[in-house]
Amino acid sequence: MTSEARGPQGFEAALKTAPDAVAEFTHSVSGVKRFQHLLHQTPAIVPLIVLIAAIIVFGMLLGQRFFSPYALTLILQQVAITGIVGAAQSLVILTAGIDLSVGATMVICSVVMGQFTFRYGLPAEISVLCGIAMGALIGFINGTLVARVKLPPFIVTLGMWQIVLAANFLYSANETIRAQDIEQQAPLLQLFGETVRVGGAVLTYGVIMMIAIVVILAYVLRHTAWGRHVYAVGDDPEAAELAGVRVKRILISVYMLAGVICALAGWALIGRLGSVSPTSGQFENINSITAVVIGGISLFGGRGSILGMMFGALIVGVFSLGLGMYGTDPQWTYLLIGMLIIAAVAVDQWIRKVAA
Repeated sequence: MTSEARGPQGFEAALKTAPDAVAEFTHSVSGVKRFQHLLHQTPAIVPLIVLIAAIIVFGMLLGQRFFSPYALTLILQQVAITGIVGAAQSLVILTAGIDLSVGATMVICSVVMGQFTFRYGLPAEISVLCGIAMGALIGFINGTLVARVKLPPFIVTLGMWQIVLAANFLYSANETIRAQDIEQQAPLLQLFGETVRVGGAVLTYGVIMMIAIVVILAYVLRHTAWGRHVYAVGDDPEAAELAGVRVKRILISVYMLAGVICALAGWALIGRLGSVSPTSGQFENINSITAVVIGGISLFGGRGSILGMMFGALIVGVFSLGLGMYGTDPQWTYLLIGMLIIAAVAVDQWIRKVAA
């Protein structure tokens, strides 16, 4: 450095030239980089694009048959249970956990609702509340083991899946409560199977409940302190603890809420089937994880949206119905969904690596 640069005049000259020097090192952000940051902030965009593309492709292949109100509302009816259970799964995965027991929880809650009504003679309203309490209890046990005992969520919920599955068959004696009996004695249990006509579309109350749950959770996660804490716990639990977030309490509340939502899914399952069957819907855990992953929610926690999960569920429904109407082998559906799952995880890794 010269003497002039060390003197007052040199210092003033440096200040005058500093902005120009900084401007020389400013680089414009590429379109790819901006797109990566957009996906990082709004992960639901990718499944929405895939959903719209799938609808357009099948619409071109199948024409008016696919775009009929009946076909489009049939998709919603088919994915209603998966969407409700997927909402529960989304909450857990946002905390960097996973719940393999959601399907079994849903089924045993529906069995409790049916058995308490027909075996013990309780009013249907009380039986429904008992089923919801059962879901909350299972969620509380899962959450306590994960948050306080520090057991891995995968192991806890895998074990709970087996326990609940066995308890379900032992308690119900593998007996199905017939639709005719429910219709005559406890029609409340079939509430979410009833339909409402909107223009040319026919929606079940189960579909309406799915949409309501997704909308409410989307608002809660984005606009409440509890929702922001859920994201914080999933992103970095240690940092969240230092910031004053009660991580253990948040985790337990998430698993309990997931259990309650699964119980509501069990109620909707009775409406969809018309009967109480201990053998139906037990593998909704896989379907819910599929919807969550395709919907852009990161399996590493802290990023994603409930709305994206619903898009993921709808993608599965569109592929299933579209390929079925086209007359292809059902195995093509599994093949394409499997490819979408791998692609979704790859996109998530790409976003995390570059847009962090």
